[in-house]
Amino acid sequence: MAYSIALVDDDRNILTSVSMVLETEGFSVKTYRDGAEALRGMTAEPPDLAVLDIKMPRMDGIELLQRLREKSALPVIFLTSKDDEVDELLGLRMGADDYIKKPFSQRLLIERVRAIFRRLEAQKNQEAGGTSAGSLKRGELLLDTAQHMCLWKDKPVNLTVTEFLLIQALAARPGHVKSRDQLIDAAYGENIYVDDRTIDSHIKRLRKKFREVDDDFSNIETLYGVGYKYNETVA
Repeated sequence: MAYSIALVDDDRNILTSVSMVLETEGFSVKTYRDGAEALRGMTAEPPDLAVLDIKMPRMDGIELLQRLREKSALPVIFLTSKDDEVDELLGLRMGADDYIKKPFSQRLLIERVRAIFRRLEAQKNQEAGGTSAGSLKRGELLLDTAQHMCLWKDKPVNLTVTEFLLIQALAARPGHVKSRDQLIDAAYGENIYVDDRTIDSHIKRLRKKFREVDDDFSNIETLYGVGYKYNETVA
């Protein structure tokens, strides 16, 4: 069964050209010209991935992401213009998985889409295998890859695909420093370029989500100029 993608942009040319490319690659695509229309359509028929423009009439991409995140950890890629830096960072902090600046290479978009679906496929394969090998316990943290489940002190923490892979990479070796490049490889795969601030924004979002269930959470440590590490216990 083909993965389904919701493509949301007020530019008819982008909707036409990008949807054709995605369909040629074997994806099922539904297009929407504004956020309000997309929210209705995606609520009625949830896709596997959403590609959202930021600047749109009626409901922009930021508000649409906010509404989606109330009920879903659906993977989201933002399309941003070169002038949308503030909105781009806000979107990442709200839980977008990735972003691509306009004008963009359609091949780059395909690579980013496939990177997300590779992560989803790996999780499904583990679940189909009925194995618990995907479980990771580190102190108060429990990660179950097969179920895409994260618990902190037995309380659920709702993470996007990217956020889950980042905390998994950090917690796999407590006390071991991971550089931003290593975290990019863990979250996006090799040969996929994203800049450092993307990882920084995801880490900020991770901390915020954990602190929503535990005000004292401080297990993800920043080593300025070096990277991040996960501390299993915090003094």
